[in-house]
Amino acid sequence: MRKVVVFMNLTLDGVMQAPWRPDEDLRGDFQHGGWAAPYGAMQEAGDSIAHTGALLLGRRTYEALYDYWPKQTDNPITEMLNNTQKYVASTTLREPLPWINSTLLKDDVPGKVTGLKARRGKDLLVMGSGELMQALMKHNLIDRYVLLIHPLILGSGQRLFADRSPFAALQLVHAKMTTTGVVVVTYQPAETSGA
Repeated sequence: MRKVVVFMNLTLDGVMQAPWRPDEDLRGDFQHGGWAAPYGAMQEAGDSIAHTGALLLGRRTYEALYDYWPKQTDNPITEMLNNTQKYVASTTLREPLPWINSTLLKDDVPGKVTGLKARRGKDLLVMGSGELMQALMKHNLIDRYVLLIHPLILGSGQRLFADRSPFAALQLVHAKMTTTGVVVVTYQPAETSGA
């Protein structure tokens, strides 16, 4: 059975919005876009994608990735992303999706992700896609969290675990620190006795 792995760049105060480019996500008049770029943790993303069978993405993340990566012709991540199967949760997008190897998950996303998990193959990686991640959490479909926690407090922006997030007890599986002070932690759901 495949696992669903959340891979997310975060600040110390839990912000996940617009880590790579100043114009990436301006919702809420967000002024700190590109906050993760100076820390050089993108290698971690490349390593995670290389060991993944498919990406699970929300519409906003899919569109942002598609707008940027296919144009980066001299970057090995572009080829990796082009060749990776992408499942996109959206009620507004229509097929055919523009990026090769993309499949629309239009309705009953938890049910469809349960079906994808049941197939043989490599794990399914959720990048960005905070709303999708929240929906998967509500249905206990996340098997692992890989969080790149940057030594930075922004004070505003979209947070990964927003108010009213579902309860989740996690246990630490692995932790390491990069030379730039980014802490990479891996958590999985803890065995709990009735929380």
